[in-house]
Parts: sequence; structure tokens; C-alpha cells
Amino acid sequence: MTDWLIRNAQTVLTMDDAGAELSGVDIRVSDGVIAEIGTGLTSTGEVIDAASCVVTPGLVNTHHHLYQTLTRAVPGGQDALLFGWLQTLYPIWAKFGPEEMFISAQIGLAELAQSGCTLTSDHLYLYPNGARLDDTIAAAREVGLRFHPTRGSMSIGESDGGLPPDALVERESAILEDCIRVIDAFHDATEGAMVRVGVAPCSPFSVSRDLMREAALLARDKGVMLHTHLAENDEDVAYSQAHFGCRPGQYAEDLGWTGDDVWHAHCVKLDGAEIDLFARSRTGVAHCPCSNCRLGSGIAPVRAMRDAGVKVGLGVDGSASNDAGNLIGEARQALLLQRVTRGADAMSAREAMRIATRGGAEVLGRQDCGQIAVGKRADIAMWDVSGIESAGSWDPAALLLAGPTRVKHLLVEGRQIVRDGHVVTFDVSKAIRRQNALAARLA
Repeated sequence: MTDWLIRNAQTVLTMDDAGAELSGVDIRVSDGVIAEIGTGLTSTGEVIDAASCVVTPGLVNTHHHLYQTLTRAVPGGQDALLFGWLQTLYPIWAKFGPEEMFISAQIGLAELAQSGCTLTSDHLYLYPNGARLDDTIAAAREVGLRFHPTRGSMSIGESDGGLPPDALVERESAILEDCIRVIDAFHDATEGAMVRVGVAPCSPFSVSRDLMREAALLARDKGVMLHTHLAENDEDVAYSQAHFGCRPGQYAEDLGWTGDDVWHAHCVKLDGAEIDLFARSRTGVAHCPCSNCRLGSGIAPVRAMRDAGVKVGLGVDGSASNDAGNLIGEARQALLLQRVTRGADAMSAREAMRIATRGGAEVLGRQDCGQIAVGKRADIAMWDVSGIESAGSWDPAALLLAGPTRVKHLLVEGRQIVRDGHVVTFDVSKAIRRQNALAARLA
């Protein structure tokens, strides 16, 4: 493993407990860990000159559907609300197989890396034509990002009153069996793990209450985290009230889906009581601002969540409902939306960046990531602020106000993933050509 010396960084946003910001310092990386921070450091490893860079922890993406990178800007779903959007796309996704899952994950992970992301979760909840969670894990290993894939599932098809077509749902016994298989095969609970597996039934409108309850029991028996969609829009809340006689927060609590080992995507429509429930139980939230705007779902009450003590991270969501996977852009959007609803002082650029880094790491249970401190994993993003996007900025560290949207260098576990703005771990051009060919075939 390569050792590194990041030399003379213009500014380091540490995201440590004190929120320290350092100037003109060096960072020494050894064996995938931050070994030393100071001035005048030496190393026998490779040197990166960071004199024109703001250095941050790698960004953490807490919600994605990587397979959707193959279905960006599908005409029939461009202007649809959530349920109609899903009904447009399900028949297309039913044509996927292992190759589609692998290539779409490769492209999606590379896009995340270029936006400064070092750790991402993924929610894969459909497995047509022999596709498996293994396909996306293989892609992540090639790209080199730290990966938290979740074994998603759908078990209630249209014939039983659910939203997905019957061809895309699975038997609940088979779902639970495969959850055990992938956890046993891939989950790594040790510090510095590159792969951790979660259990993730898709949503209240695509799985049964029994599966939600059994999935929670299985996950806790195996010591892995739980993830699902919750309270995404008004339709979602209305479905919960009509079918379960309660709001989404009560549904989650009744089935064992609150706690420090649980995080929910979206939560746009949580009310005050549900926010308090999440704060008390230490339940996490993956905030997906661009997707929520794109689908017209609304603006999540992130300011209220943060003030109450809810753990909040950011998610790009799938590229069929975002059309992009730029996590630094997602952080800026989160900042802007809270200001739209609460005023210009509702959220600072530094708070939004903290949500994008340490906040996401806390949501995913990664105390070893999300900050630049001695002993933490060497997941480091370097942003060149000498270019046109930062020209004239009085505060280059306020990256979300005036700064690059593409990282210059990126290390994950001390391995260089991005060099001079380009992913260097695999042949990206070849993957793009294959992705475009697959998209054309699907269309």
C-alpha cells in the first residue's frame, strides 16, 4: 500500500470534534490511515503538493440506486411524480441483468469519486435475469470506493395491491435467505472495512409488514444495519395511513425500524413527533435534496432535524430521479433549500459540508471515517481553489458557495482513486462506451 505526504495544504477542514480548520499543514498517510498532521513532515512515500487546495474528508453518500445510472432522463419519467415515475421505469429495469448492474455501478461510482465521495451506500432492490448484489460489489472493488451495499427487496407486486410489476418481486423466504448469503460472503465489521452489507426492504408500498419485521430481526442477529425509504412524499404518507392506519414514523417504530442501526431515505414529510422519535432513538436520515426537487416531493425539514439532534447525511439518490451523482452539488442544494424555507442564516456552507462528510459517516455507523484526524482512515479529498470557479472568493474554504464541483485528487484507504480530476483505477472511457451501448439497447 502506498504511503503519502500531502504537503502544505492551503486549508484543511478537519471535521473533528472541535471543527478545527488548519492552514499550511502537511498530512502523512501510512497503511491507509492518517498517521500525522503538522508542518515540515517527511515521508518516504509519494508527495502531493496541496498548496492550492482545500483539503476535506472524503464525502459520504448515504443513499443511491447505482443501477439507475443506465436510465437517466427517460422521457416518460421526466415530469412524473414518484409513483408514476416508478411505473414508467419498472418495465425498463426488468430487462436488466448482471452486466447492466456491473457497468451502471462502475459509472455511478466513478461519477461519485469525481465529486469527492469516498464512501457510498447503495440500495439495490430488484434482481432480474440473474442479477445479484455481487455484481455491484465487484464494480466497487474495481473502482476502489468504500462501499456499503444493501440487499434490497420487493415482495408485493401489482396483483397483491403493490406498486411493482409481479415479475420484479421475490418470495420473502428467498429474500431472507439471500440476505444471509451476501452478509456471510461480504460483510466486514472490522475497522477500516471496505465493504459492509445492510438489509433494505424497498418501501412500505412494495413489501409486507412481515418482511419488514423479519428483516429487522435478521439484521440485528447478524449485526448489520437497516435501510429503507420512508415518508418521501404526500403519496407515501397517504399510502401508509390508508393501508396501515398510521403515519410512517409509527409504522417504522412498530416494526422495529428505529434505532442507531437504522437509517431512512428522504423523510421529506416527517412531522414534529416523528422528528422527536428519530432524535430519541438515534435513527438516521439520508437527505436527497436534488431527487426531492426533481420528483416534486418537497423540502425535507433538515434544519428541524438537526436542531432536534437527528443524525443526517446526504444522498444523491438514483440517477433516474436525479440524473446526476454529484455529491458536492448535493451539499450545495441542501444548503440552498434550507435557506429557501428558513432564511439565509438557516444553514452555513460549513455546516452543509459537515453533513456531507462526518454526518454521513455517523449515519452509516463509520466512526473511523468522515474526519481528518490522526488514526482515522485516509479517505481524503483535495479541491483545487486556484481555478476559475474560486477566483475572487474571499473564503476559499466555503467550497459550497464558490468552489470547484470536481475534486482534483482523491484518496480512499490511502489508495489514489482520482488524479488531476480523473478516475485512474479502471478504463472509464471503455465503461462509458459500454454503458451507452447498453442504454441504446434498452431504449
